Amino acid sequence: MSNKRGFEDISTISVDKINDTENDETQLDEIDALLEACESNNLNGDTIIVPKKVKKSDTNFSEFKERSIDNELFENLEIPNSPHIKIITLENQQNCTHEIAIPDICEYKPLSLPTRKPAKDYPFKLDSFQREAVLCIENNQSVLVSAHTSAGKTVVALYAIAVCLREKQRVIYTSPIKALSNQKYRELQEEFSDVGLMTGDVTLNPDASILVMTTEILRSMLYRGSEILAEVGWVIFDEIHYMRDGERGVVWEETIILLPDNIHYVFLSATIPNARQFAEWVAYLHKQPCHVIYTDYRPTPLQHFIYPCGGNGLFEVVTTTGEFREDKFNSAISILETAGDAAKEINERGRKGGVKGDSNVCKIIRTILDRDMLPVIVFSFSRKECESYATTLKDMDFNNEKDKKVVQEIFNNAIGLLSEADRQLPQIGQVLPFILRGIGIHHSGLLPIIKETVEILFGEGLIRVLFATETFAMGLNMPARTVLFTAARKFDGKDNRWITSGEYIQMAGRAGRRGKDDRGMVIVMIDQQIKADNLKQMIKGKTDSMDSAFRLTYNMVLNLLRVDGINPEFMLEKSFHQFQNYANIPNYLQDAKKKQAIVEEIKVDHEEDIQSYFEITAKIKQLEKDVAEEIRKPKNIVPFLATGRLVKMKVEKEDFGWGVILDWKKTQKSADSLDPEIIYVITVGMFVCSRTEHERNVNNLLPPTDPSMSVMISVDTTLDCIESISSIRLKIPENNKESNDYLKTIGKLLVVALKRFNGKPKLLDPINEMNIKCPQFASNLENLKAYTHLRDNHKVKKLSNFDELFKQYQIKAKAIEDAKEALDKFKKAKSLLLEEELKKRIEVLYQMKFCKEDGVLTQKGRVACEISAADELVLTEMIFGGVFTELDYKQIAALLSCFVFQENAGQSKLQEELSGCLKTMQEYAKRIYYIERDVGIEKDLSEYIKSFKPQLMDVVHAWASGITFPELLKKTTVFEGSIIRCMRRLEELLRQMTCAAGSMGDKTLSDKFEQARAAIKRDIVFAASLYL
Repeated sequence: MSNKRGFEDISTISVDKINDTENDETQLDEIDALLEACESNNLNGDTIIVPKKVKKSDTNFSEFKERSIDNELFENLEIPNSPHIKIITLENQQNCTHEIAIPDICEYKPLSLPTRKPAKDYPFKLDSFQREAVLCIENNQSVLVSAHTSAGKTVVALYAIAVCLREKQRVIYTSPIKALSNQKYRELQEEFSDVGLMTGDVTLNPDASILVMTTEILRSMLYRGSEILAEVGWVIFDEIHYMRDGERGVVWEETIILLPDNIHYVFLSATIPNARQFAEWVAYLHKQPCHVIYTDYRPTPLQHFIYPCGGNGLFEVVTTTGEFREDKFNSAISILETAGDAAKEINERGRKGGVKGDSNVCKIIRTILDRDMLPVIVFSFSRKECESYATTLKDMDFNNEKDKKVVQEIFNNAIGLLSEADRQLPQIGQVLPFILRGIGIHHSGLLPIIKETVEILFGEGLIRVLFATETFAMGLNMPARTVLFTAARKFDGKDNRWITSGEYIQMAGRAGRRGKDDRGMVIVMIDQQIKADNLKQMIKGKTDSMDSAFRLTYNMVLNLLRVDGINPEFMLEKSFHQFQNYANIPNYLQDAKKKQAIVEEIKVDHEEDIQSYFEITAKIKQLEKDVAEEIRKPKNIVPFLATGRLVKMKVEKEDFGWGVILDWKKTQKSADSLDPEIIYVITVGMFVCSRTEHERNVNNLLPPTDPSMSVMISVDTTLDCIESISSIRLKIPENNKESNDYLKTIGKLLVVALKRFNGKPKLLDPINEMNIKCPQFASNLENLKAYTHLRDNHKVKKLSNFDELFKQYQIKAKAIEDAKEALDKFKKAKSLLLEEELKKRIEVLYQMKFCKEDGVLTQKGRVACEISAADELVLTEMIFGGVFTELDYKQIAALLSCFVFQENAGQSKLQEELSGCLKTMQEYAKRIYYIERDVGIEKDLSEYIKSFKPQLMDVVHAWASGITFPELLKKTTVFEGSIIRCMRRLEELLRQMTCAAGSMGDKTLSDKFEQARAAIKRDIVFAASLYL
């Protein structure tokens, strides 16, 4: 009879019965059969020169150059309807490559030279990559242009627009963010007159032939079946490499998948190493050729320098020809070593604006000025650092009196759009002295009107030194002569790390203005040691691949259930995520074959008996783990956490032996969450290696390996680090706990006690002393005793070389596990990714009555489709639960701010009327969490609740009540730009909530949402963009 955990009653079982190897052998036979049937040689493929400048290779996902299918087993594992793409490689043009991805249903036809007048003339000679791309457009074929920042990709977009106008078609130009859309609208208006803008915030001239919009707007149009798309000939995706963005990249994928096949595309991208793979995906999706024009040529070459903090000079480490100067690098590092910690300290003070005399940044800018290499963009990875560094230039002035007059005029015109009260904002007064002297600051915390003023002044050459965060490098066409990095490391929300090659290339690419500079200069400030290889990788490495960031969202699933003719599985099948997964199959096969070969090479004498012993020990480890987990449960162990009790400590895989409980306390993991987790923190005196005695993180401690390197320390840790608990308690001295000798005394007492019990102090009896009554626990204890008996009396222990054989089998067991994983990975590669998650999400929707059993949406589901700016499930449940009916419009605005504010900020105590509705909202979120948990969707409750940020609830409530913006700033320390961004997202959400309530026929509620929207949409928060 089996017990609940599936362990048999083994008191009468022989060793032979336990030696069950059938599953492993079956699995390995399956690997053998599979790998014998699968060959994937010559993965790089052969190419054949064909007439008229063409190389041809017929591939299945170009990575699969040749793939033989030897038997029925592999055919059964073949992916249904696997895309088949031909790659045509044209002979390299000057400084660029040109490839064409063609679906097998299309015939390759060489591009023909245009016979009519060009749709647009340029006053300069086009680069080869521009000529090739223009030729593709003239042949009515889609094209991906992958080139460096400021290389001239816009030329291609403008030509596609001109072709559309010539052919009497409409064209859509999409960009990743609203600010870029506004800027692009202004640029296109200067070139063409018939231009419209749709960003959610603003809609201008929506009937225009040229429509500039965000990707989110285009996606919404596709889901709703907008008639505009019937008139569109081309869609231009600017900055397409942002499709890899973890938060918003999925929107780009959805949009590209949903667009009709008769439309053609221009994709503009920074250099990406897998440009061809993206083009293959587009060709597969839309059954049309897609060209790849790739160039890494820089018309303005770059010099790369490092500046060792604490030094006085720049060291050219990479020349304009790309040569890495090892000698210069070593010279710079030696200066850094000489400066030591002082260099880092000076740089830290410089970031805070607390340096007497010239800071490092100030010294470098003086050098740039002396070399006549202005303007310069100074990139920092913190908003506060941007401002602090700018203040270090208080004695520097880059503008003459004539320049100052122009700056003042532009500034006055900009703020003239604001009310008198808003013109008195501190930020507006603070920025003027800087910009008059040609110094600009640009980060997300600034008022949008200030950011745009700085952009305009920089574009006019009136800002000579610009301090900016890395968002300035995203899309804005604002090159400089020099780029300066104030640090080579950044905090990414988790780790403080070196910047990646992709990040470096994106920002450094702003250096060197085409047609103005013979070279660009990039300078990196280094305040700590860096290896030459790391620096080479940063400066000369490859850009980041464009890997899919596709993920399922409820909004996506709901909209796909609503649209006739497609289903949610369609989106999974067509995603770039799935496409990239298919392309990995040859690698997975090779990996499985390699790992199976390793298994076969390992021979172990007496293998069957050794395997039996191995499986018994594995079972014992699992049982010991289960027993320890039950003992450690707070209800069982807390009554025995007495001062002086001996506990055996294990942190991760490190065994620290016996320690002494000095104290314990109960606390909460997250006091502000709806269901705070109770944490028990125990203070333990234990011996550690003296080299790690000052480590604050318990996971970084090491056990002593030598008595001379052993030291007793006090450690705060959690219950899961207790491996065993003893019945022995030491009498701990109550006094002098703060003295240096206290821990030494504890250590001496512990050593004496362990000697007395020969290192094995008696354990608390979990049944008789701890009184654990769980039947499963008792069963596990019995099984543990039986398995331990089998292990201790196993016949293999009589073998003279048992230890050696056991080690050999451990290696083989690990190899078997690796081979199993490789086979599983291959099987997964042929399956539809995220299919299980999709089923779970649909089950959640069904249980919550958003859809019927057949997938047809209910009224609740149709209402949820109206909401895409925030958590549609929580908001829809709150609508149908009558939550908003009970609130006034000010409370509604305040509550909804939790859904759109995304920054971490301090939280003041909420007024009672707001804290009540916040708790109600959290209750709704918690209910949804439990439904998701029950269907198998894993999510951390505490993190989920914390994603609804209430830090601006009071601020939004005051704003909706009519308070002025200067008065509002007195209520918070959040940056002005962050407040405005939250308000604008809130306005978009309120617009969607108005539509949601309207779709269910509740005019009263719809009017209330509209009233809230009107209350917040005023003054500087919604001041019009200077680009419009």
